[in-house]
Amino acid sequence: MASKLLRAVVLGPPGSGKGTVCERIARSFGLQHLSSGQFLRESLGGGGEVGVLAKQYLERGLLVPDHVITRVMMMELEKRREQHWLLDGFPRTLGQAEALDRICELDLVISLNIPFETLKDRLSARWVHPASGRVYNMDFNPPHVQGIDDLTGEPLVQREDDKPDAVAARLRKYKDAAKPVIELYKSRGILHSFSGTETNKIWPYVYTLLSSKIPPVISDEEN
Repeated sequence: MASKLLRAVVLGPPGSGKGTVCERIARSFGLQHLSSGQFLRESLGGGGEVGVLAKQYLERGLLVPDHVITRVMMMELEKRREQHWLLDGFPRTLGQAEALDRICELDLVISLNIPFETLKDRLSARWVHPASGRVYNMDFNPPHVQGIDDLTGEPLVQREDDKPDAVAARLRKYKDAAKPVIELYKSRGILHSFSGTETNKIWPYVYTLLSSKIPPVISDEEN
């Protein structure tokens, strides 16, 4: 375990494979994978003020506003001051990045650049299990039974903003919000961008980068 705690972020638009990359990094390098989506789902079950606020947006398939997601993430990060971690889904905006700056200094930011057409195809084929956040892709990661979650047997849904006519607007919105965040981290010299259409082809380069910062706990071949 490295003596210095590693603070890393993975940025990428919806459908970029960000969650998959984060899971592999967490497994390979022993980092805590901190997903903003997972924390939001947990806050819904907690019944607190933040959970109630978040629920109003999530139920409509909308992005949760800066101030709500920032409060959720700040509370979670405060609990993890002594851990290596990897952020997934945060920061999405400059306001969130500035809030993060106030509590820690990032070592590494990974940005996934995936062609628009690939993202559009992936999102349009994406179905989710709402309670857990598990994601299925009907083209390359379908459930065992069509329309049914593998673990619970509960029905899958297609989010309103994953439907083809909503995808283009959603991706544009992400790009507009993320551009100043990417520029900020680029200006600090901590941004590393990876381009491609397949996560498996991007992964070896991500693994090599992380290996230069922190010793892996399992080899690349084991992924």
